[in-house]
Amino acid sequence: MIGALTVLLAFQLVGEILVQMSGLPAPGPVIGMVLLLLTLYWRGALPDALRTVAETLLSHLSLLFIPAGVGIIQHGARLAEEWLAIIVALALSTLITVAVTALAMQAVIRRQPGSQRDG
Repeated sequence: MIGALTVLLAFQLVGEILVQMSGLPAPGPVIGMVLLLLTLYWRGALPDALRTVAETLLSHLSLLFIPAGVGIIQHGARLAEEWLAIIVALALSTLITVAVTALAMQAVIRRQPGSQRDG
């Protein structure tokens, strides 16, 4: 288990280093997880220890929302002042995300063999 956690943290560290050195506009952990995904794809298998650790972390994922909840409580006055802008930003970003996801899904479906192509 310690070895699998070390692997996860090592990929996160590599991602952070790459972001700091290159100035990539993405979080280091995201780059690290993409590198982990590519490594696992190249290996062709997911080690059992890494699977166990990942499943354990995912089963406790709700704990990661505690800091966000504390931040909301801590900045309650600011949220009360800027609630309209926050709601508009959330609504627009959600609509844009749904639209882009739908368009991407249509493009993926059209490229699959055996799918019917529209005119």
